[in-house]
Amino acid sequence: MFVARNTLKTCRAYTNASLQTKSRTLVTLKDHKYTAQALAQGAGRNGEVTSNGLDLKLASPKEMGGTGQGQNPEQLFAMGYSACLLGAIQAVAKKMGKTDMAKNAKVHASVHIGEPEGMPGFGIAVDMKVEGIDEELLKAGHEFCPYSRLMKNGGVVNVSLA
Repeated sequence: MFVARNTLKTCRAYTNASLQTKSRTLVTLKDHKYTAQALAQGAGRNGEVTSNGLDLKLASPKEMGGTGQGQNPEQLFAMGYSACLLGAIQAVAKKMGKTDMAKNAKVHASVHIGEPEGMPGFGIAVDMKVEGIDEELLKAGHEFCPYSRLMKNGGVVNVSLA
């Protein structure tokens, strides 16, 4: 128990220091419009995931020592982020009078997993490339997109025992 409390204090101190030096705001929600739920089971990155009728077999990529014979969390994140950013671009395009421009936009997402600098474990980095729109619409869509907000500002994550 003592170690856990000290670890928690250290994490809070580290987080508070990080927030102060980077001027990072935390995105919180005042209500929930929709909640997606998923279940992961089996062998983790080589197990199964399900979400409302979408059932996938997972496999670690060959580059990480796996078989590559299934999907992986980075692919799912890239798909979600690209779709969300495209939707955000199209939503703000209506307000900006640029609906025609956004209609044929394409969003390419690259999600990289690797060892982060200065801490153990894995981290992710994301590259988003959008074609068919101008810089003003890209900036507005990026500011509106919940995935972009999460990546830029952080968000509330609650982890507990079921």
